[in-house]
Amino acid sequence: MDDPTEARREVALMLRRLNVELDAVSQRFALTHGLNRTDVRALVAIMDAARRGEALSAGALGSAVELRSASVTALVDRLERVGHVRRVRDPEDRRRVTLEMSQQAMAAGADHFGGLARDMIAALAGYTDAEIAVVARFLGEMTEVVARHARVEAEEQDPAQG
Repeated sequence: MDDPTEARREVALMLRRLNVELDAVSQRFALTHGLNRTDVRALVAIMDAARRGEALSAGALGSAVELRSASVTALVDRLERVGHVRRVRDPEDRRRVTLEMSQQAMAAGADHFGGLARDMIAALAGYTDAEIAVVARFLGEMTEVVARHARVEAEEQDPAQG
């Protein structure tokens, strides 16, 4: 493509298509496990926090999935009831409760998403370390752009949240 604007537009359209396909994979997981979209987002937020070595409180989960306190309580209760999440007292501050994914939830996620993750890693095998660094920077920046737009849209729909 000779037109740089058109090339960038094409990349944005490719991202949209990737998002649609990833959403379909997540939706199949949700349906298989009797979850909804917010439940899956919550599990991903808890898993990502654990991967970073951070404990996630219910309040932080609410921010991550854009829910208010009462809705977060219902969400955590629901995920705990089906065995995907457990509440854990912070050993240093017993008043603080954090959330952990259960082994059952991690196994279900690995079973459903493991093949996809392996195939994605294999698809990246032909990239140099420098190319991987560019892709990582690009995806990080695009994720921030999308997250910013999601927050603005949420605030426009419910000004009390902003």
